[in-house]
Amino acid sequence: MAMAIETDVAIIGAGPVGLFAVFQCGMLRMRSVVIDALDSIGGQCVALYPEKPIYDIPAHPAIEGAALIHQLEAQAAPFTPVYLLARRVERLVAEGETWLLGTSAGDEVRAKAVVVAAGAGAFGPNRPPLAGLAGYEASGAVRYAVARREEFRDKRVVIAGGGDSAVDWALSLKDVAAKVVVVHRRPKFRAAPESAARLEAAAARGEVEMAIPYQLHGLEGDGARLSGVVLATLKGEEKTVPADHLLAFFGLSMELGPIADWGLGLSHSHVSVVPASCETSLPGVYAIGDIATYPGKLKLILQGFSEAAMAAHAIHPRVFPGEALHFEYSTTRGVPG
Repeated sequence: MAMAIETDVAIIGAGPVGLFAVFQCGMLRMRSVVIDALDSIGGQCVALYPEKPIYDIPAHPAIEGAALIHQLEAQAAPFTPVYLLARRVERLVAEGETWLLGTSAGDEVRAKAVVVAAGAGAFGPNRPPLAGLAGYEASGAVRYAVARREEFRDKRVVIAGGGDSAVDWALSLKDVAAKVVVVHRRPKFRAAPESAARLEAAAARGEVEMAIPYQLHGLEGDGARLSGVVLATLKGEEKTVPADHLLAFFGLSMELGPIADWGLGLSHSHVSVVPASCETSLPGVYAIGDIATYPGKLKLILQGFSEAAMAAHAIHPRVFPGEALHFEYSTTRGVPG
């Protein structure tokens, strides 16, 4: 049902950075509404790698994507954010000192400030150009992400790609799958050097089979159930690898969608911001996380967390004009509830 809501801050994106922005705003007594196109919170952490460990979150030597989101949701909970899920923000209109956001579900949200934490906008996988692909996607035989590692137990899995996702999942699934074959067009991987070295060692022990230099060429099966993946070299030499699943990790295709039409200062499909405040070219609209860009920007969740704090402090005077903000540590102030 469409809703009409007035709030202090409207946050576009319910990924880790958007959720931490709820906490930072809440600590400054600002209410938040969070809008996301997915039907659950978590963004890419939940949609693409819920069981994949993340290693660069402070105080967590390793934490899975879904677990990180669970903790961030609990951290934001005392501030009772309103979540509007499974809808996309399609309109952003200035109304004096406030902003009106219209969603695909007909909601109208009026906010004193807007935080765009939409990752890199709408995302989808780069699909290999293979005949009959749609039928195998529909059955789950061909996938672009791993939601549950256990689904591949005792299965024959072909993994295609040369980046971190391909290498990390090859290392993870070799312990549960009946067989793992890694397909890449050249011996050098774009993954973290330590991970690439571990994959090479696993291949030397016979735990993973390497198909190099090969590319995906075709799919064999009944149109839904996969029986094999056809590989080919650049010279046209072909071979078929028996397989129950193909995991294709060729990156994501990013689209800003309606965000591109809001008059924000864009730079190569990212939103340019003032580093000290994360404010965009539109007064009262801020961008944090992967979608934001400025000199020295690092696309790390932890940097997005820092940006959430800076944006919240920059927004405070808009919500409480004339009120002095005295910086206090959370150890001094505590958290409501």
